[in-house]
Amino acid sequence: MSRIGVAATAPFGADVLEQLADEHDVAWVLTRPDRPAGRGRRPRPPAAKVTADRLGLEVRQPERPTVDDIAGVDTIVLVAYGVLIPDELLRAALWLNVHPSLLPRWRGAAPVERAILAGDEETGVTIIKLVKELDAGPIAAQQAFPIGPEDDAGAVYARSAEVAANLLRELDGLEFHEQEGEPTYAHKLESSDRELDLTDPDDALRRVRALSPHIGARTELHGRPVTIWKARTDDGKLVPVEVQPSGGRRMTYEEFLRGLR
Repeated sequence: MSRIGVAATAPFGADVLEQLADEHDVAWVLTRPDRPAGRGRRPRPPAAKVTADRLGLEVRQPERPTVDDIAGVDTIVLVAYGVLIPDELLRAALWLNVHPSLLPRWRGAAPVERAILAGDEETGVTIIKLVKELDAGPIAAQQAFPIGPEDDAGAVYARSAEVAANLLRELDGLEFHEQEGEPTYAHKLESSDRELDLTDPDDALRRVRALSPHIGARTELHGRPVTIWKARTDDGKLVPVEVQPSGGRRMTYEEFLRGLR
């Protein structure tokens, strides 16, 4: 069993951490500091910290990590950590970056969401050596899988976590090769990416799937602003399935219509 460090923050990182802990001796988890969140603005731990605490793992939460923060291991798995790693830390250990796309396609912050928005029929997971340039390191392992017509981002991230854990099962004797092909970039999601064009139901459905269950796509239904979490198309129209009125709770579309009456 390999002894490794894990650098993770977001829910995807937490999911990969949970599966890695079954296969490897995780010495510690490097994650972001707790941040104020919610209406009360109380400090909330990142998802990876919650998972690490439940697994009984040591947690390290520096604002900016130093060499001392990564002591004790030769290999660090980084997944959805959210902090740029300085050169001196890159030199201090082998950093393996888990990226949920088929690099060099969809380098950047939102690879799963951009793949769904673009109508890609497949995606995957790539394990690369972390380098200074964004998601440009040499590849140690890569595996593709299909994006189903009803898969949302949550389903793709869940599948990606399983694939990542499988690719990282053996960490000894990794061989790297350079990325091939022209890169595309998965730019960070912006507020405009959430707005639905109901005159283009196919694009609107992809947008709903790409932004569910973590962000949500927005539009106006019957004069009320809503977030649409699930939908389908029927006879050339977008049909909402699960919605959330502004300031309200998630509900079925039928419940929403009954509330209007």
